[in-house]
Amino acid sequence: ATDNQRLVFATNAGMYHEDRSPVGLYREDGDEAQGVIASAGPGNFGMLPNGVFCIGEDRVAVVETGRFQSLDAAECPSATQSGPMLVIDGELHPRFLPDSTSRYIRNGVGTSTDGKRAIFAISNDVVTFHEFARLYRDELDLPNALYFDGNISRLRAPGLRRTGAGFTTLGPIVGIVTPAK
Repeated sequence: ATDNQRLVFATNAGMYHEDRSPVGLYREDGDEAQGVIASAGPGNFGMLPNGVFCIGEDRVAVVETGRFQSLDAAECPSATQSGPMLVIDGELHPRFLPDSTSRYIRNGVGTSTDGKRAIFAISNDVVTFHEFARLYRDELDLPNALYFDGNISRLRAPGLRRTGAGFTTLGPIVGIVTPAK
């Protein structure tokens, strides 16, 4: 509001520690607050392959972490790392099971091949990784998608009547602002 802008969309965008600092890579306008983590580890973040949501000057991309490390930092001035990847080059993550019993609210992002669109989604009900990944691959036809978070997922989009209740206690966030009217 002090910059005469209003928030039209926001979602939590990656795993975070108790102090709300990002678990993996977090870069904003070229300033890197946390470096990339490429090794396997515990929890969803460490279920490789994981990935990075990259916001460039004129394109967006979801990139598998190993590939991301070969990019020039200038190609991706803003980024957040999370995991696991949901869809990798049109294929579901190899560890997702159709009959999984792990069901949570989930949110994530997928990007178009041309890098012109980022599609954010949050489930209204609990879903498996497999079900959520199929949304991106089969319904939205996106070649790459990244899981952001689970049970604590929030999405604020007043135009869609999504308030994002509980939004203040999250770690990395991605959002869109427009000039205030």
